[in-house]
Amino acid sequence: MVEVNLRCMEPVDPASSPAGDVAPADGETPWLDDEEMAAWLGLARLVSRLPAELDRQLQRDAGLSHFEYQVMAGLSQSPEHTLRMSRLAEFAEGQLPRLSQVVARLEKRGWVTRRSDPSDGRSTLATLTDAGMAKVVATAPGHVATVRSFVFDPLTRAQVRQLRDICRRVGARLGDTC
Repeated sequence: MVEVNLRCMEPVDPASSPAGDVAPADGETPWLDDEEMAAWLGLARLVSRLPAELDRQLQRDAGLSHFEYQVMAGLSQSPEHTLRMSRLAEFAEGQLPRLSQVVARLEKRGWVTRRSDPSDGRSTLATLTDAGMAKVVATAPGHVATVRSFVFDPLTRAQVRQLRDICRRVGARLGDTC
């Protein structure tokens, strides 16, 4: 097994590495080959670093966390800028307790309101206010520029299509339906 430098995703000389080969304990696990390992380590690093970069940009430019922005963006794209909290949690990939805390902060800033769902009293609706929509509109250009800079500018058009297809395939394994 070839070891990989986690910083630049390049093979490391095994003679200079203390780890050595690791055999599967159960004899059945299909270990990652060198190409898969390099791809996996690159993806793992990317999914750690990209959200942190997006968070830094949003905090610096808009005073929002990436999660807060995702919540507001989800509402901005919904009919009447309103979603049930449970659906909003799915969209933003967050748990309801965390979402409730974030929405409470957004309410204090005048960007979101909450009310009982008239069609189902057990559910709560979150609505983006006009001020919240204005905040999304003002924040979006900087966020899109950051996404473009980190994700799309380094890729060819064919690679963008491949990335889309890869995300769909992996997402389907994770239960995504879109």
